[in-house]
Amino acid sequence: MSVVQSHEPTIMSFTDNAAHKVQSLIAEEGNAQLKLRVFVTGGGCSGFQYGFSFDEEVNEDDTIVKNKGASLLIDPLSYQYLVGSKVDYVEGLEGSRFVVENPMAKATCGCGSSFSI
Repeated sequence: MSVVQSHEPTIMSFTDNAAHKVQSLIAEEGNAQLKLRVFVTGGGCSGFQYGFSFDEEVNEDDTIVKNKGASLLIDPLSYQYLVGSKVDYVEGLEGSRFVVENPMAKATCGCGSSFSI
């Protein structure tokens, strides 16, 4: 008799560090309705690039990832390129920024903001 195993894929993860930064930025703006939106557009050195914006609106077909009271929104077109990714906030020599660690990216540019699949 065989045992069937099921595995729930990780949609996306939103690190504690990124969630804390989102909460901090929302507090600075004074608008508790804001959510961080991550999206993918064509362009950049490698073909696609990541973008981030704050949005009050949650569209009917958005995927929402929550952590520590902060919400990350992903539209359906971008979602297909971001499944399994991790959104983090890093501070380093290159400055402070939100970054995407994308396991589906075959190549990325030196700055990490564009990728190819």
